[in-house]
This record gives sequence, structure tokens and C-alpha cells, in this order.
Amino acid sequence: MAEAPGVLIVEDDRIIVDVLRSNLTARGYRVVVSTDGSDLLRLLDETAPDVVLLDLMLPGHDGFDLCWAVRDRSDVGIIVLSARRGETDKVRALNLGADDYLTKPFGIEELLARINAMLRRARPAEPRPVAPQVRVGDVRIDFDAQLVTKGGKRVHLTRTEYALLRELAMNPGRLLSHAELLRRVWGPGYETQTEYTRVYVGRLRAKLEGPEGTELIVTEPRAGYRFTTDR
Repeated sequence: MAEAPGVLIVEDDRIIVDVLRSNLTARGYRVVVSTDGSDLLRLLDETAPDVVLLDLMLPGHDGFDLCWAVRDRSDVGIIVLSARRGETDKVRALNLGADDYLTKPFGIEELLARINAMLRRARPAEPRPVAPQVRVGDVRIDFDAQLVTKGGKRVHLTRTEYALLRELAMNPGRLLSHAELLRRVWGPGYETQTEYTRVYVGRLRAKLEGPEGTELIVTEPRAGYRFTTDR
């Protein structure tokens, strides 16, 4: 029997912790809690969660720093839970490696839907009629192995980065709108969150293109993106 998915809650508000823990446990999740973030990295190593729910405003710790530390250590899914509603904070968290950002107050059903969407992205992708590999310049994408290399060296991508790259690379030359990419990668209900695609396309470019590398992803202003067909 497969092990139940694990969720690591990093939150200092005990009322929120109790609500999250009771609802997640009732739905079969393994739940671990860090109330101030000081033991976050230890719990990350010891419990190997599938998803981290991270509050940004913790006593004695900067949530943005913790987000970066988690992403630097693991490709675990990160959902930020924060009362900060500004786009600047959301973009900063995404740039630091968060996969999703949910503002407080939020409904438990919405959070559960986002956790489920995160877990779906972590599962092996369903096969689709496409060449097993795509090569553009010195970048090679092996869909069967879910492996990306640049100049023969493996490039580490998070689950969300790979899911976005896969959607683009499987549709070479085709314009994919922000809404279409958001729906395919993040799930239904994300179609207006265009900052997600902007940030994650930027992350892919930083890892795969470089200052003198081949352009992989072409921006179509106010429309979306297309994966280059140049080989």
C-alpha cells in the first residue's frame, strides 16, 4: 500500500494549525508541524513531506528566507500561506521557489484543491504522442526519463518548472496562452494568475538559456509563449 502523502505545516497561529491538522488528517494526510520555522529543515529531512505549507510571517524568522532554504534543499511542493496580499510579495515568493501562493483568510476546500493539484504535478506525466526527446541547441529534454540536460550536464528543475517546460516543449512552435498554460500546469482556477507563468518562464530561461544560449521560449506580448522549433 502506498504511503499517505505528507504535509509539513510551518505556521505560528495555533488556531490555523489546529484547523489545518484536523482537516488534513481526516483526509488521510500525514501531518507534521513546525510552529516557528526553527526546526523546518530538520523536519524536511526527517519526514520527507510531499508539500510544505509555509507562513511568511513567523516569529524570529523571515518566511522568504525559509522559502529559499527549502527550495535550495529540496524540490518539495511549496504553498505559501500569507496575509500579505500584494503582487510584489507573491512574485518574490515565486521567484524564491514557491509553487503556489494563497492569501489569508482562505477556505479549507480551496487549500485542499491546491494541495491535490500540487500532488498531481508530482506524479509521472501521462504519455502523449510526442518524440521521446527534444533537442534545441545544447539543451536536451528526455520525456521518458524526465531528464533535462544542458551541454551534457543535468539541469535540476523543480516539479513545477519541469511541468511547464514539458507543456511548452510538447507543443513546439504553437502559441500557448497564459490561461492555457496555467490550466494545464497549475490546474483549473488559476487562469488569471499570469504572474505565475511570467515568473516560472523566467526561471526556466535562467537555467536553460543563459546570456549566449539558444532561445528556447519565445514571448508573444499579451498573448503567451511558444517553444522554439529551431534545432
